[in-house]
Amino acid sequence: MTGFTAVACGVLGLAVGSFLNVVIHRVPRGESVVRPRSRCPGCETPIAARDNVPVLSYVALRARCRACGTRIPARYPAVEVLTAALFAAIALRFGPSAELPAYLALTAALVALSVIDLDTFLLPDVITYPLAGALLVLLGVAAAVRAEPGTWARAAGGGAVAFGFFLVVHLISPRGMGFGDVKLSFSLGAALGWLSWGHVFVGLFLGFLLGALVGTVLIAAGRRSRRQHIPFGPFLAAGTLLGVLAGEPLLEVWLGR
Repeated sequence: MTGFTAVACGVLGLAVGSFLNVVIHRVPRGESVVRPRSRCPGCETPIAARDNVPVLSYVALRARCRACGTRIPARYPAVEVLTAALFAAIALRFGPSAELPAYLALTAALVALSVIDLDTFLLPDVITYPLAGALLVLLGVAAAVRAEPGTWARAAGGGAVAFGFFLVVHLISPRGMGFGDVKLSFSLGAALGWLSWGHVFVGLFLGFLLGALVGTVLIAAGRRSRRQHIPFGPFLAAGTLLGVLAGEPLLEVWLGR
């Protein structure tokens, strides 16, 4: 069942990734993600259903609009493939469990937020707030199904601890830690807290570590100066997902077991 669930979630991830491309394009512009239908940014021609199949349409069209020949950015299929791969990995991690929907929702939101942050240096409230609410509800349902209310309480506690820590960092260094990161931190702490307090530490530590390493490399390569802002959201997302997927073996290594 776990293998079947992973395949099904991978296919679902392709479809969700296609929708996330719409979210990534429209949310920063304040546009509806439902209407109008997807259009070519070059000629404004609505995209036909046959040209909107994840990945396959991109390959069949040779990365160009059927109507005007405008080049389709490679980021579109990349987001679809990334979402599919992460959905499959999450399914392999949790199997057909009660908490699987919560972590799929988290993964989809983190993909969208990461790309938006890279583009705009923003983590939109229209995504971060619903994500926090969705996680609390979905994990609450999972706790009820598993008859483990203490697990949900730990998740909520993990979110509160993460939010408090990030808020202190923001108050000390607002240029280094944006308030969007603070708002996102609750969801990250809740998702990690559901697993264990150790996962909260590992996931958030990895986010800071990845951000520091990449930032150092960019500065050393001359791609960024010390005064230039580097979006932190993608690193927090990567650290959290690594913590979710590989937190247990990393904790064992850390504790020397």
